Amino acid sequence: MSLLVLPVLRADIDADIGRPIVRKTATRFGLVANVVLLPVLLGTGLALAAHRHVGWSTLSGDGYGRLLSIKLALVVVSIALAGLHGVLASRRTRGARPVALAGLATSVGIVVFATALVP
Repeated sequence: MSLLVLPVLRADIDADIGRPIVRKTATRFGLVANVVLLPVLLGTGLALAAHRHVGWSTLSGDGYGRLLSIKLALVVVSIALAGLHGVLASRRTRGARPVALAGLATSVGIVVFATALVP
């Protein structure tokens, strides 16, 4: 939304019309993300870890374990940033945008480390 939808709304639609659209879209996206996407991602991640016989000792190892540990840390940071962004955005503070961009950067990092984990 930050890179594609919001710039178009800000440039082409009056703020009085655009703000409610953004708020409704963000609320719906947050609901879908928290109720559907997050559980699916956690479930598939745990299933993949079980399939690969990943245990706590694996996370402290070199190579695959280190990459997976970094990716998991980024996932935790990403979830925390998403929650913080939700709070800041609901209060209409200017701090929401930098947090959203930090979340985007963290998400890119997750994808980079996830692709490095593929055998």
